[in-house]
Amino acid sequence: MASKEVYYKDKSFQLSYELVNPTQEKVLLVLHGWGSNKEIMKQAFGKTLPQYKHIYLDMPGFGKSNNDMILTTEDYGKIVDLFLDALGVRVTIAMGHSFGGKVATLLDTPCLVLLSSAGVVTEKPWSIKLKIATVKFLKPLGMSFIRDMFKSKDVENMSHEMYETFKNVVDEDFEDTFTKSKSKALCFWGKEDTATPLYTGEKIAGLIDDSAFYPLDGDHYFFLQHKDFIANTILEHCKGLD
Repeated sequence: MASKEVYYKDKSFQLSYELVNPTQEKVLLVLHGWGSNKEIMKQAFGKTLPQYKHIYLDMPGFGKSNNDMILTTEDYGKIVDLFLDALGVRVTIAMGHSFGGKVATLLDTPCLVLLSSAGVVTEKPWSIKLKIATVKFLKPLGMSFIRDMFKSKDVENMSHEMYETFKNVVDEDFEDTFTKSKSKALCFWGKEDTATPLYTGEKIAGLIDDSAFYPLDGDHYFFLQHKDFIANTILEHCKGLD
C-alpha cells in the first residue's frame, strides 16, 4: 500500500492506493462506490487480469484518503486525473462501481467498465420522499441533529464536508455525460440491484454509443460473484485498446 499527495484548489489530498502486477505496462484503474474503499474492489479483481497493472484507489474521503473539502463528481474526476499524472501513468481501462462509475466515465479512457453505475435519477419511494421533506423542515435545527435522526450506511459518521459532498452527488443526473462518452463501454449490472436498478443500466448502455450490456444474477455487489466472467469479457473486448 502506498500514498500520493496531490493538490487541488489549494487543498492537499493524501490519496491511498495499491498496485497489483506493477511491472505490466497497460493500466487498469479500479474505483469503488460511495461509502466503500479500494479493499472490496481488490478482493474482487486483484487476482484477475494479470495482463494489466491494477491501481486500486481510495477516493478522497474514503478508506485511507483524506478530504477536507466539499466536492462534486467533477471534482473527483479532476482529482483522480491529478493523481494519475502524479503517478505518471496513462489508463487503458477505467472500472467503476456505483458512484465510482460516474468518476470513471469522466476520465475518457479507451475502455470503460461500469459496474451498476450511478448517474440515472430514479423515482424515490414515498418513505424516502417523506424523509427528505422532514429533513428540509428540520434543517434549521442543524446537520448533526438531522443525521442522528436518519442515520444510514450512506451518511453515518460523515464529516460536514463529506455530508455536503453526498448531497451534491446522490441525485446527480449524469445522462448527458454518458451520452458524450467516447469510450468503449462494458456495462455489467445486478438483476436484483435496488440501489441502481437494472433499467438504469439499460438506459446508460443506450446512451453510450459504443457499449454492451450484461445483466447478471445478484444485487448491487453482484460483481463479487461474477469477477471471472467480467474479467474474461474485458479481455475479449478491450485487449487491443490502448
